[in-house]
Amino acid sequence: MTAKLKLSREAVLPENAACDHCVEMLTAELGHQPGIEQVHRDAADHFCLHYDAARWDEPTLARTVRLAGADLQHRFQRRHWEISALDCADCVATVERGLQGIPGVLNCQVNLATGMVAVEWDQGQVSEHWVRATLREIGHAVVEPRPEIAPTESADWRTRWAARARRFEYLSIALSGLAFAGALVLTLFGAAAPLRTLAFAVAMVLGGYEFGRAGLLRLLRSRRLTVDLLMTIAAVGAALLGEWAEGAAVVFLFAVGETLERLTMARARRSIRSLMQLAPLEAERLVGDSTERISIESLVIGDRILVRPGERLPMDGVVVEGHSAINQAPITGESIPVEKRAGDEVFAGSINGSGGLEVRVTRRAGDTTLARIITMVEEAQTRKAHAQRFVDRFATYYTPAVVAGALLLAALPPLLLGWGWAVSVHRALVLLVISCPCALVISTPVSLISAVSTAARRGVLIKGGAALEALGGVTAIAFDKTGTLTLGRPAVTDLIPLAGPERDPATLLALAAAVEARSEHPIAQAIVQAAEAAGLPVEPVRAFQALPGRGAHGEVNGALIAIGRRELFDQDALPAGVRARLDALEQQGKTTMILARDGRPAALLAVADQVRPGVREVLARLRHLGVERLVLLTGDNAVTAGAIARELGLTEVRAGLLPEQKVSAVRGLVAEAGRVAMVGDGVNDAPALAAATVGIAMGAAGSDQALEVADVALMADDLAQLPFAVELSRAARATIRQNIAFSLGVKALFLLLAVPGLATLWMAVFADDGASLLVTGNGLRLLQRR
Repeated sequence: MTAKLKLSREAVLPENAACDHCVEMLTAELGHQPGIEQVHRDAADHFCLHYDAARWDEPTLARTVRLAGADLQHRFQRRHWEISALDCADCVATVERGLQGIPGVLNCQVNLATGMVAVEWDQGQVSEHWVRATLREIGHAVVEPRPEIAPTESADWRTRWAARARRFEYLSIALSGLAFAGALVLTLFGAAAPLRTLAFAVAMVLGGYEFGRAGLLRLLRSRRLTVDLLMTIAAVGAALLGEWAEGAAVVFLFAVGETLERLTMARARRSIRSLMQLAPLEAERLVGDSTERISIESLVIGDRILVRPGERLPMDGVVVEGHSAINQAPITGESIPVEKRAGDEVFAGSINGSGGLEVRVTRRAGDTTLARIITMVEEAQTRKAHAQRFVDRFATYYTPAVVAGALLLAALPPLLLGWGWAVSVHRALVLLVISCPCALVISTPVSLISAVSTAARRGVLIKGGAALEALGGVTAIAFDKTGTLTLGRPAVTDLIPLAGPERDPATLLALAAAVEARSEHPIAQAIVQAAEAAGLPVEPVRAFQALPGRGAHGEVNGALIAIGRRELFDQDALPAGVRARLDALEQQGKTTMILARDGRPAALLAVADQVRPGVREVLARLRHLGVERLVLLTGDNAVTAGAIARELGLTEVRAGLLPEQKVSAVRGLVAEAGRVAMVGDGVNDAPALAAATVGIAMGAAGSDQALEVADVALMADDLAQLPFAVELSRAARATIRQNIAFSLGVKALFLLLAVPGLATLWMAVFADDGASLLVTGNGLRLLQRR
């Protein structure tokens, strides 16, 4: 990813603006200027001016601030860079400590999932060159973007140098391997000892120079004993003991292992970066009767763009003209293309079908649904799971403890037990190599990255390790009804003709629709939509009158038609059979109405919210996964809620709940069941989602609120993704446990073998790097999860 600077920069105002009254005055003076965003006082008691760098250059800004009564001093700068060799949590800690130790660096955030570092510094104290130099010194140089064309003499020298450095690193490892193999051949054929030693020494220097230098600089910069330094000490120690073959084996195997680990980690990162390639970088903007091709960053809200058949949509928007089937699977995970017409919403990254579309842009490039998904997936690593926090804490104390143990093993046995110094030091070096926690600290992040990116590609956004871990452990799931288990819109479910001259259901539905067409009530609209879906004409109505809370009546084709609740009619005049049928329909949770013609009941109509297709199968799948407690929480009445629960097989129903009562119900479930997930629409159910162990939002594509409040977001308006999300979370939890257990088991085994001298240095380094590769590969299996 290219280095970039946010448009919103900060400029520090001087201490002569050291009171809130001054801030108010400066805000009044500067706030009306276009591009001046905010004047505020930060936590360090500095006064900061936020401005749009696209509109203001620094000299003009300085003059404007001076006219307002203050002097511009210097500004903070923030950069995002991709850095090299960021392979584990230990590397993350090294970078953070190394940069935060520089005077003037205000903040440093490292994202292992993407290999990116975000650094903010005070330009008055430190330069960008110094920050980059520090990164380079500790072995994590900034990776310059690769040019679109072959490098020329005018290309950035740092780009050319970075490419050469990477090639040199791989070349040095290959040459180290050749030297090591040559030394083994010389040993096999009985060559002279000096010649063999020289070959092993060449292998050590070629393979170990880079990580040895990095380990020493990291110790000086961040005061950390890193794996690079431990391996360097082990290799040099072996050489001093005369064990040149073991020292060379340590260097070569470690260098190869680190390279393979870096490549496998890069594969996990590519799964995230593949999301970034879903939307094209350019779009065809409509200008009058012609089009122009521009970058998506140049588009503004309201622009119209042309999307040709087969192209990916570059921006979120609303269809203005055209009709096509859109493949939204990259965003929502839906397997079937969705028909889109004028007025329908579309998302960047979706694939247009066979029809051309004219789309009005509704979001800027950085605010599209796809952009927000990418940002949240990138940030998921910062929300660590409990297992990852445990591993990080364990590694913090484990490595120094084993290093101390190695020192004791080197010194005490010769003094107390009469061991030879060479034997004792050799065994201490083996213990030192075993102390490297690479496999342990990489075991959780790589599994997390793989699971989160896999879920995102399937239309499920999981916000970090904590949410992933919690979702896999839920023992109960609470569901909102309207918009979650049901479609959230009423539909006609029953039309029962009664005794009378007119018994044709189509004719009776057309009469009801004629009267209800003048009403905006949702139930009235459901009746009209049912008539339109059946292809029935909606006749004009005369003398229409609405009766709030009861119904409506009017004249249709000379007949007086009335439709409404039973309260609209004389209860005593209704036949007993009609009342029984009304009671039966209402017991099913349906809203019932009577259609009367010229004062005589002609038909009964029932309207109800429709259960989402496939919900029964989803709930059955959840029960199969062991989530036996499925609870309905709704503000609807008990009769309707009970009918829905019986139809779907829910275990518990809590009806008539106000929003604050839903929160109390969720908290009660958490107290009873432990880990509870709450599934809602992410807007009205926000408090309940926040109260649950895991908040799951429905239909999050296009909903800012859903993406903000939920721990998990089902991007499509489809519950079918929920069992997949639970299964993936459980698989990730199992993978993390397997990796931790395997890593600790290997460490424990070699610690036991090191003390009596049953393990050699090359065996120890092979086990350490081998374990790292195995746990990384095990975590990468989650990328293939279906």
